Amino acid sequence: MTADPARHRTPEELEAALEHIRQAPVDRGTLQLIVRRPAVNEREVLESGQLSMEEGLVGDTWSQRGSTKTSDGGPLIDAQINIMNARTAAAIAGPKDRWALAGDQLYIDLDISSETLPAGTQLAIGTSVVEVTAEPHTGCAKFSARFGVDALRFVNSPTGRALNLRGINARVIQPGPIRQGDQITRLP
Repeated sequence: MTADPARHRTPEELEAALEHIRQAPVDRGTLQLIVRRPAVNEREVLESGQLSMEEGLVGDTWSQRGSTKTSDGGPLIDAQINIMNARTAAAIAGPKDRWALAGDQLYIDLDISSETLPAGTQLAIGTSVVEVTAEPHTGCAKFSARFGVDALRFVNSPTGRALNLRGINARVIQPGPIRQGDQITRLP
């Protein structure tokens, strides 16, 4: 009998994954998955994409999504790119083909904890550069529906927040192409 990849992980399974998540590289990692969101609740997994200062991930709907946090109701630049640790995505979602359900655009094998990547940290991805912002990235009702209430509690727990298990937000500061497998380097 094989395990159902769509089942929600138990608190014990999630806790057991912490050690592996904490072993993510600190200075250099890899871009594991690129996901474009062409419409609400739609996902396109890409082998390669283009980061733009105006659009974020080109073809993604970020630039069309309004925010109550902006004075004009336009998109929030500090949440232009959503990044999730690939090890966390695997622990919560299971197989790679389910990671995109989390709703992030970039899934990276790199330590994204607040200690390692505080706001203002720049990451080179291929020839592009993104800057981590202070905008919190927390789990929501959609995340809970897709992965379970235990997963939501896990990412929003004190440990989960310190490790940024739900992910981080960033903005593009140097546009360029990105591709799955690209090296990600934390810039000094």
